Amino acid sequence: MLGIARRTPESNNQVFYVDTSGALCSRSSGHALDIEGSRIVLRHRRPVSLPYPNQYSHPLPRFVYSPESGQIAVHFSCDPAYLPQPAPHSAWQDKVYLLTSVPKRRPRNFLDDASQFLATNVASPIATIFGGPRINTATPEAVAHVDIDLKENEVLEEERAEEDEVDDSTDKDRDLRMLRLGRDAREAGGAARNRRRWEIVQLRNADRRTGPI
Repeated sequence: MLGIARRTPESNNQVFYVDTSGALCSRSSGHALDIEGSRIVLRHRRPVSLPYPNQYSHPLPRFVYSPESGQIAVHFSCDPAYLPQPAPHSAWQDKVYLLTSVPKRRPRNFLDDASQFLATNVASPIATIFGGPRINTATPEAVAHVDIDLKENEVLEEERAEEDEVDDSTDKDRDLRMLRLGRDAREAGGAARNRRRWEIVQLRNADRRTGPI
């Protein structure tokens, strides 16, 4: 645990607290956390607008941390899609909403480009000369640009391709997303499970004594 007096002000963007209304708020801005689609956003307090609730004006979600699993669940008091009447409003209650981090690949460098060049321009012609099949390689970047009409939160963590699981960026930050999972969804394993685990560190007003008094 880190004493507050020893922390730098720049680290306040990593500090969150629960206010008197029960909303999870950012220490840096003082604004509450909300969900917009699958993204976590900072929300200003807004006046009530009709018909309530709606996408602009609605109750803030509650973020619940489980020490046993390390997961952070998001609890809503109304349909987070804010569908207009008379759309059904019960399907959302059969979902489990969890926070997860998004894998981040390191930027490509000269060695990556050279390896791809050798694989596509040397290996394939040689294999063809000796009667082997032509190798058609696809990079993760090329796959990402394929026009597939799927939203990010509609792709299950378990269905990520091997290339999408790579999380080798040296950056310390990762984007956050909210997952919508069925209550009967199978338990995630490996990297997907680790991305849903969080560690809550309590701050202290003073450093803990470690030596004799």
